[in-house]
Amino acid sequence: MKNRICFLAFTVFFAAVNVCAREAAFAGKFYTADKAALTAFVDKALVEASPAKPAGKVLAVLVPHAGYPYSGRVAAYAYKIIDDRYDLVVMLATGHTKQVKGVALLATGFYETPLGRVPVDEKFSRGLMKTDPLFTDDADAHLREHAVEVQLPFLQRRLKKPFKLVAGVMNSENLPDLLKIGRILAEKLKGRKALLVISSDMSHYPEHEAARAVDLTQALALQTMSPEYFQLTDRVLMSKGVPGLETCACGSAAMTAGLEAAKQLGAGEFVNLKYADSYDEAPQISEKGRVVGYLSGAFIVNEKAEPYKIIYDDGRRDLLLKTARAVITEMLDESRPKAELAKIDYAMNLPAAVFVTLTKKGSLRGCIGTVEPQMALLDAVKYAAVSAAFSDQRFEPLTEEELPEVKIEISALSRLERIASAKKITPVQHGVVVRNGDNSGLFLPQVWEQIPEKEDFLGELCSQKAGLSRDCWKDPKTELYTFTVEAFSEKR
Repeated sequence: MKNRICFLAFTVFFAAVNVCAREAAFAGKFYTADKAALTAFVDKALVEASPAKPAGKVLAVLVPHAGYPYSGRVAAYAYKIIDDRYDLVVMLATGHTKQVKGVALLATGFYETPLGRVPVDEKFSRGLMKTDPLFTDDADAHLREHAVEVQLPFLQRRLKKPFKLVAGVMNSENLPDLLKIGRILAEKLKGRKALLVISSDMSHYPEHEAARAVDLTQALALQTMSPEYFQLTDRVLMSKGVPGLETCACGSAAMTAGLEAAKQLGAGEFVNLKYADSYDEAPQISEKGRVVGYLSGAFIVNEKAEPYKIIYDDGRRDLLLKTARAVITEMLDESRPKAELAKIDYAMNLPAAVFVTLTKKGSLRGCIGTVEPQMALLDAVKYAAVSAAFSDQRFEPLTEEELPEVKIEISALSRLERIASAKKITPVQHGVVVRNGDNSGLFLPQVWEQIPEKEDFLGELCSQKAGLSRDCWKDPKTELYTFTVEAFSEKR
């Protein structure tokens, strides 16, 4: 079969074993097939790359995998910062050519490039397959796949000693499976002198500015160090209907599992080393209106680092409050607001849970939002503002005459935290959610101003908001959650 040679080799004991070579299928296509020219390109790219030195040990790198004229120089930024000696390289790569449930491994033999052969770590691969059926031996998934092959010349030139390879391709969207894969890999890699390589390109094929917004939003999502949040961000961005956008990352599965593996191995920070798109790197042969994004980054051990979260500085607060008022005005003018991709402040594209509260002469006039992140921050504010003005069933829809008298407050919610009992609730500081069966209710922390006693607060929450008995919060079957908010309002 083309691109793979299988033959019988005999051990010293004359036992026959099957050895498979994955030939260099993309030499002369994605990169030059000439050994000297390939060496020169890779070495030059590594010399010219100038990433900032990470503050801690590098556990994993994210590297693009397009043709070298497009992404080779971006890839060099990731390879520049790694150690020059590893016994093992584990690569999670995009599966472009065959659908796989978990990770399709090339479990025997070796990968080949014009720079030589890279042997597969067959023992490690067999160990993965023995641990869980999500890891399978599937050489066919590698036959026409470039995402592994194009990384190898960089590793062959960068590393100072021979290394073994575990190569897997992925394309599942099943989050529990991806998290499980990451955890298994982390467990197997503990104590090993190993590098985890995540091979993925970013957005395909929006125009230049939209690609940058999508891709750098995803980079922020990676900085949260939450694979769940990263996958949610992917879904939210895709829901915006950005023209030309077919995917936010072709290797989303590999990135999700790789993030989980890096996190379990002790990584506390994702560092963006270099971003560019196909037009940035090769304008002579690329279209500005249809690009692919490329991101190099590293997951590092940094005990001082804190996962990224949205900071609501004065500029963001002002923009969100003005947006809330503007969309209410638009609705009164019978012009429906649209979801949009923020191209300046990329944090506005990140999923967020917000409530918008309207007050009139100090009295509540509407309050609606989402408990969990479901939309991008900017869109979530638009949705909550319109809903609070026109869909809060406790009030008549807001009128144009009332709008000048209305004051808008936005509450940005932290993630919900399940608590064992009401003893964990801190008045004033915590908002609270109660859930029992199909019934649920929420009070923002601001409600403590009207109901300062905890028992009264929880009683009103259960009866008024959840439609349950006043003492439902004492029921062991009732789920209690706390959260905090960052609240800011118009100065009116």
